[in-house]
Amino acid sequence: MRATTPSFAPLLQRFFTQRLMQQRQASPHTISSYRDTFRFLLKFAQQRLHTPPARLALEVIDAPLIVAFLDHLEKHRDLSTRSRNLRLTAIHSFFRYAAFDAPAHAAQIQRVLAIPSKRFTRTQVHFLSRPEVKALLAAPDQRTWFRRDHAFLLVAAQTGLRQSELTELTRDDVTLATGAHVRVIGKGRKERSVPLAKPTVAVLKAWLREPPRGVGQVLFPNARGTRLSPDGVHYLLVRHVKAAAEVCPSLKGKRVTVHVLRHTMALDLLQGGVDRSVIAMWLGHESVETTQIYLEATLAMKEKALGKTKPLKGKFKRYRPGDQLLGFLNNL
Repeated sequence: MRATTPSFAPLLQRFFTQRLMQQRQASPHTISSYRDTFRFLLKFAQQRLHTPPARLALEVIDAPLIVAFLDHLEKHRDLSTRSRNLRLTAIHSFFRYAAFDAPAHAAQIQRVLAIPSKRFTRTQVHFLSRPEVKALLAAPDQRTWFRRDHAFLLVAAQTGLRQSELTELTRDDVTLATGAHVRVIGKGRKERSVPLAKPTVAVLKAWLREPPRGVGQVLFPNARGTRLSPDGVHYLLVRHVKAAAEVCPSLKGKRVTVHVLRHTMALDLLQGGVDRSVIAMWLGHESVETTQIYLEATLAMKEKALGKTKPLKGKFKRYRPGDQLLGFLNNL
């Protein structure tokens, strides 16, 4: 047994380098997601405990702190319950690893692992109408270097790529010759190629004439030349949705994310008669069943289906229970 209990910083570093990268060989998407979770957690802990992240002890990262952190994400960062649960999954994974390296903290670790995921109502798929997409794409100023935003939004709306897939694209991942497409390494390290429409190709050609920033070849970099962060993408979308709402009032009050643009593209394909199996391959879904959610999405498709049915005929008759207790339950 070790003479001393490992502190939080080296334990977290080993979790990423040994557990995730070496042992599990986790995908870049998983590592990126887990990294963001702990970046937010460390900043929250620093504000609460007035201690630099490198000097935090494992025992202070306890269940009450983590619950407070998750509540903070929902209330102050407008995080959905689903995203909150994903953050908790990353934290649980770390503490399961810590249980082997810090057995003296077994009771604390068990309390953290006992924090449950929140149940949530599965809402309908959100998507944008054609006029809303058009207004959003027209919002960015294309006279400056920040024509990047127009190219980013157009690629997102036309390809349906996930946010992590978009921000990790490099210039080498794009082919603009005959058979134009983007090459993506998606979830589960599955490689796929997504075709590009002619208008998207023209916009990307103009964008790629811009000198690359930084030392990397990131397709949509930030001003420093590095990858756009989730906060950077959020800021980009909020700014342009606000501008687009001045032209298209239906956008006011709508929460637009890259995932909403992904849903919008999928519904366009579905309404265009594209088979679900093709849509699943396009989006990089593990199973065709995942694409089933889009069948529940549009009222127009349901009304079209209703129009093919014959209306039921019959007289309306109100049910009247013959028992007082049944009547009470019926009125609850």
